[in-house]
Amino acid sequence: MKFFIDTADLEQIKEAHALGILDGVTTNPSLMAKVGIQGSEAVMKHYKDICDIVKTPVSAEVISTDFEGIIEEGKKLAALDEHIVVKVPMIQEGIKAIKWFSDNGIKTNCTLVFSAGQAILAAKAGATYVSPFIGRIDDSNWDGVDLIEQIADIYAMQGFDTQVLAASIRNPLHIVKCAEVGADVCTCPLSSILGLLKHPLTDIGLAKFLEDAKAFA
Repeated sequence: MKFFIDTADLEQIKEAHALGILDGVTTNPSLMAKVGIQGSEAVMKHYKDICDIVKTPVSAEVISTDFEGIIEEGKKLAALDEHIVVKVPMIQEGIKAIKWFSDNGIKTNCTLVFSAGQAILAAKAGATYVSPFIGRIDDSNWDGVDLIEQIADIYAMQGFDTQVLAASIRNPLHIVKCAEVGADVCTCPLSSILGLLKHPLTDIGLAKFLEDAKAFA
């Protein structure tokens, strides 16, 4: 399973990249605003800065909801860097745009997916990635990981090439559960990625080793 970091914070991206396990980045206008990036020129430059750091897929989101607007934005984003993946919302005009991008060699990430039916449409249109938001599904008293498993099973059965990208990850357990059910990618906050490092027995064991090692000093 690939690891993407879900942020626009360059320092967090650099920290995740330094671990040696980072496969990509996802971000959106909300995450941009959180780090103080505002205005179209600043946003475009920031996407390019991210690409220059990771040199792996970087999902850059359109804000238009009409077909022509999505296409115009997507072309500009894709022209920024070869690693840009155009992030398109799961709406009727978005599906049309994903098909156009697919036909024209532009990679896409279909976002705001909450059902297997939506995921099927995205795959049929040729999306590179489909992003089910499992944390938000959990908030609605449904099981987001179950949806990841359902989509992964359907894609395998039908032979779709679209990768299942588990989004809205809330904790390290989400990551493990998504790996168990066949997610191709998890996109996570840095805190969730680093949370995978933690286990009390590791801390206890290391403390014991270090204490015993004092005898050799």
